[in-house]
Amino acid sequence: PRILNSSSQLSSLPLQILFYVNGIYYIFYFLATLAMIVYKSQVFSYPDDFLAPDLAVIFLMAILEVPRLYLGCKGNLREEEAALGLSLGLTVGSVVLSVYLLAWQTYVLWADVVLTAVLLCAYGLESGLKVMAIAAFVS
Repeated sequence: PRILNSSSQLSSLPLQILFYVNGIYYIFYFLATLAMIVYKSQVFSYPDDFLAPDLAVIFLMAILEVPRLYLGCKGNLREEEAALGLSLGLTVGSVVLSVYLLAWQTYVLWADVVLTAVLLCAYGLESGLKVMAIAAFVS
């Protein structure tokens, strides 16, 4: 068992800052991606069969993002490896959906590539910090 005292703080400040920044960036990402899908559906001949899955992916990502960030913040602040681990698992799901938007979306614009690349870099950095925080909590 770990002995807790007031000077022993294992939670990660850089990770906590990244959760905050990622939360703000994701709101921007969601709104920009939604606006681009609306734009693409007006400008290009967007097949109806493909519009619904593309919209479903960004809304599913938004639904995943809330517990992902909540569990990550909670797990980091409370030094709970289980919550951080769940957040890491949800991050994997978000990465898969991001890759869908980057590679398999019906129309991929240059702005889609830039926005999603930034999001994937943030997920990667956050995941690395989560793994380090989990390792610190367990040891």
